[in-house]
Amino acid sequence: MKRLLASASFSVCVAMACTPDAIDFTGKTCEDAQDCPPPYVCVAARPGEGRTCEVLGLPGVPDGGDAGPVPTWCEDIQPIMAASCVSSCHGADTSDSGVKSFRLDYYAPEDGGIPGAHAMAARIQARAYVFKDMPPPWRPVPMPTAQERERIARWAREGAPLCADAGSEEVPGGVDGGL
Repeated sequence: MKRLLASASFSVCVAMACTPDAIDFTGKTCEDAQDCPPPYVCVAARPGEGRTCEVLGLPGVPDGGDAGPVPTWCEDIQPIMAASCVSSCHGADTSDSGVKSFRLDYYAPEDGGIPGAHAMAARIQARAYVFKDMPPPWRPVPMPTAQERERIARWAREGAPLCADAGSEEVPGGVDGGL
């Protein structure tokens, strides 16, 4: 009788599409990307909570297949940052913003200085793609197009690669990608 009940319970569970509860990492405190399992990313997206694990895509929605080559800093992202982010806020001149904690006019600092775009990739994705609040609309700079915002998000999701040839030889122009 016990076997019959166990078998019936299992059959009902299968028929009803029962699944074990998955661990939800949303909102868990994190320090860097390694603290969050895929598809979560470590971002500062919740005011007053520091960095937390968040899903920045739409769960269960297919990605549309192969979108072509992964965007890179040198070929795809640096031109967007130069046009929309660097002029007087996130570059060497921060006079209009006072932001001195990171810069977007280079990929990574050469001597461990102020973090660059690589270290800020998840935040760039959150602000430019998820919240779409950067650059602020009152800034007299070109706003990234929807396609550019998607390119930024994909670059961040794919690990924020530097250049297409970064693994085989020295990067032209150093870690700034030639700026």
